[in-house]
Amino acid sequence: MSTVYLSTAYFAPVSYYASFLRYDRIVIEQWCNYTKQTYRNRCHIAGANGLLALSVPIVKPDTIKCPTKDIRISDHGEWRHLHWNAIASAYGSSPFFEYYQDDIRPFFEKRYEFLLDFNEEIRRTACDLIGLEPHIEYSSSYSEPAPGETDLRDAIHPKKRKAETILPVQPKPYYQVFSEKYGFQPDLSIIDLLMNMGPESILILQNA
Repeated sequence: MSTVYLSTAYFAPVSYYASFLRYDRIVIEQWCNYTKQTYRNRCHIAGANGLLALSVPIVKPDTIKCPTKDIRISDHGEWRHLHWNAIASAYGSSPFFEYYQDDIRPFFEKRYEFLLDFNEEIRRTACDLIGLEPHIEYSSSYSEPAPGETDLRDAIHPKKRKAETILPVQPKPYYQVFSEKYGFQPDLSIIDLLMNMGPESILILQNA
């Protein structure tokens, strides 16, 4: 049985979901120390003005090191309203926005306390919409993968999303709303794939 270790992620990038089809066992890391500027609390979407990063604000931990599972979401500002408006603006004209908006909007209406719970609920919904049935487990402690297991906890990272970066799983280009203006933008949030490709999303992931 092939195993991969992944970090939790907010509307994770396409390569994250493509890995679900490459491995038999997916272990979501919850005991690693939380670090900033990762997909744990951010995602990238393609807007009319180019690449747009959406970040979920968190409550600053009391200690320097804090397990990801203990990170709480901050209610500071109107980030939920801003994120949904950004998504609706970016994908309102996409082929499948009307089809999926009722599945995505509730995540910006309900309040979640912990980032991990929020991310995992998003992941489960996205998998259902795509038709993925990954075998998911959660780490019971922080440790290095055993020989033969794959560690992608830091490999799928915002700073490594450029096309020239060799990702462990590299999805092929697909239709994007603003591709004529900006060209294909690789490894965006799963929202981008769903809104643009709909039921064909799983084919893109299978061909990664």
